[in-house]
Amino acid sequence: LTAAYAFTDYKVQGQTLQPVVVDIGNPPSGGLNAFNVYVAISRGRSRSMIRLLRNFNSNIFTTHPNVDLANCDERLEILNKETEIRYNAGKW
Repeated sequence: LTAAYAFTDYKVQGQTLQPVVVDIGNPPSGGLNAFNVYVAISRGRSRSMIRLLRNFNSNIFTTHPNVDLANCDERLEILNKETEIRYNAGKW
C-alpha cells in the first residue's frame, strides 16, 4: 500500500512534486488538451521522476486545442508580416 494524493491540473499549477504519476488518458467527462497535459507533466522535477499511468491518444499533441485560437494566430501572423513590410519600407 502506497500513500498518494490526487490533484487536478488547475490545483497543481506552480507546484513541483516528486515522484509524479500522471494520467493523461481520456477522462470520463470533459476534455483534455495539450495545455492540461503540459501542466500535469511539468510538475515533476525530472524525466526520471515522471511516470505515465496508462496509454494516451497521441493526437492530443498534434491537434490545435481551439479553432478560434488557430484563426487568431493566423490573423496575427498576417498582421506581423504586413507590419514588417511597412516598417522596412519606411512607411511606419
